[in-house]
Amino acid sequence: MHRLLVLILILMSVHAHARDSTALTPKQLTDLPVNGWVTNGGNIFNQRYSPLTEINSTNVGTLKAEWQSHLQGSGVGPPFSGEAQPIVRDGVMFVSTGADDVFAIDVETGKHLWVYQSHLEKTISTVCCGWLSRGVAIGEGKIYLGRLDGAIVALDQRTGKPVWSVQAERWQDGFTITSAPLYYDGMIITGFAGGELAARGRVRAFSARTGKSLWTFYTIPGPGEVGHESWPQDNPLWQHGGAMVWQTPAVDAKRGLIFFSTGNAAPDFNGSLRKGDNLFSVSIVAIEAKTGRYRWHFQQVHHDLWDYDSASPVVLFDLVYNGQLREAIAEVGKTGWVYILDRVTGKPLIGIDETPVAQESRQNTAATQPFPVGDPVVAQSIDIPPAGFRLINEGRIFTPYWDKAVVAKPSPWGGTNWPPSSYDPRRGFLFVCANDQMGRFMVGASEEPKSGTAYTQGVFGFSDIPLNGIFAAVDMRTNRIVWRQRWKDSCYSGSAATAGDIVFTGRNDGRFVALDSGNGDVLWEFQTGAGVNASASIFEHNGHQKIAVVSAGNTFAGSPAGDSVWLFSLDGKLPPSEPPQALAARATAVSLKGGDAAAGALVFAQVCAACHGEEGKGGHGGGPDITQAVALELVANTVISGKNNMPPFAAALSFAQIRDVAAYVTAKLGK
Repeated sequence: MHRLLVLILILMSVHAHARDSTALTPKQLTDLPVNGWVTNGGNIFNQRYSPLTEINSTNVGTLKAEWQSHLQGSGVGPPFSGEAQPIVRDGVMFVSTGADDVFAIDVETGKHLWVYQSHLEKTISTVCCGWLSRGVAIGEGKIYLGRLDGAIVALDQRTGKPVWSVQAERWQDGFTITSAPLYYDGMIITGFAGGELAARGRVRAFSARTGKSLWTFYTIPGPGEVGHESWPQDNPLWQHGGAMVWQTPAVDAKRGLIFFSTGNAAPDFNGSLRKGDNLFSVSIVAIEAKTGRYRWHFQQVHHDLWDYDSASPVVLFDLVYNGQLREAIAEVGKTGWVYILDRVTGKPLIGIDETPVAQESRQNTAATQPFPVGDPVVAQSIDIPPAGFRLINEGRIFTPYWDKAVVAKPSPWGGTNWPPSSYDPRRGFLFVCANDQMGRFMVGASEEPKSGTAYTQGVFGFSDIPLNGIFAAVDMRTNRIVWRQRWKDSCYSGSAATAGDIVFTGRNDGRFVALDSGNGDVLWEFQTGAGVNASASIFEHNGHQKIAVVSAGNTFAGSPAGDSVWLFSLDGKLPPSEPPQALAARATAVSLKGGDAAAGALVFAQVCAACHGEEGKGGHGGGPDITQAVALELVANTVISGKNNMPPFAAALSFAQIRDVAAYVTAKLGK
């Protein structure tokens, strides 16, 4: 009996050791990535930085593709977008698509080792800003995926077979998961989207082994919790108040803390119902990793009225301030400012001044707003108003409004939207993707909050002034701009930096580019054939540096669709793809007649309704009323080429889809 017991204990020990050997330790997750890219941010500091130098500013001009792997057409075209960060471990790459399908790819050959198909319901109606997945997590022999239907699935790392699945939240209640889950210390941790759908934000932790729920942190505090007093006490609006978490949190393993930033308060544009600062919306928040208990917060926008949510990931780093090494955290918001804090205390490391701002009593505007010392990466006021508008408060940031439209900068597009920043610890530079554009703001019709239904109570739109993309390097010692590029199209891609003095980023027109991290000069570019709207992953394989990036396009950015992952190295031999061909060049040769209005209704719902409204009378995205559209050619040409700040969909939609949606608009809406 004694021998049997000893044997059982030995077998249990061996089994536990085998399981633990596939786990990733806090040190492995914190170290800079070399032999793989094992977490969404490169490390759990979210730095997206590689210490590898084989590819550097002197030889990057010879970089070529080793292979292009097509993802079987998964998530191609509207409503899908490609924003996933590849995860790489032990010679295998794991990539998710906008359809929540997951591919395991052999790094050596680009061949698929297994494919998981999510079979998402086509009836999911609560996804904001395109159907997308920003990646997966890896740990304990499993791949973890957060799905658009609110489920979390654990897949066997070797086979792709589901190990467990939990319905974390219901999509019918407004909760979807677009961010990559975080694997840390035996847990899977995720936030949820749904800020425009009367949902209450939260971050949840589950057992990585079983999927068991471990803790929940609500980003809008309830009665008796810190911050609840910042919401009205005479109504239950806090239960529907937004403050969602769009990105993968960062972790300080030494401190045992998790950090993330939050979205706007709800309803987005009507502050009359939610007097107070509305914590913890538009905030950086620190909680305990083991328990989910609150530690500290810093609110970047009090009582947000402009959809200035903090959608970009927080970044952790250590840097000298006033002669002392400090543990820092930074996040760049839609305001265009970088907020730099002590991550132990949540206090500013560089001055952030509470500054009086213009007031509108009907909106319960905050008396002051935080103004960081330093340079905003985008303009925050308007020089010349668009036709038909009178400037109020010079169109400055935080200009209030009520029932008459005002224009101001930045727009709800940003500043910085979701694209992740990268950080070079040698230089102390944060590389930021942002957009410079004015927005139009106005309170709209009131509506009762109902979970899972639109809850914005206002409209915002983009003016006729073109949107310019901004890509900039900001010195985290001073919060001053070091260099800045201005693009004629939007900046809608994350970045990754290297010790080879390079920062990689993507462009809407299909280019994958390498910039000199010291001065911003373009050193190399490669045409992938579809919009590059995702961050690259950089790692070493068989002793040589590799770079992987998804090229799949983006519905929200209007960039050309595709289904590819590219792998680059100095040994690559593949030439660039042909640039995405503009559909306008051949549209005149094909008849617009014969479109299928029923099929066009689906395209309209997936692509157009967010801006133009379900009935075509204008939506919260600021699109105009199109119910008077009667000419097929006019509708088709507008879809193909864009108009004002509606992006062109020539490369994102097939000609058949454009013909069908034109038929639907003119035959069904244009009456």
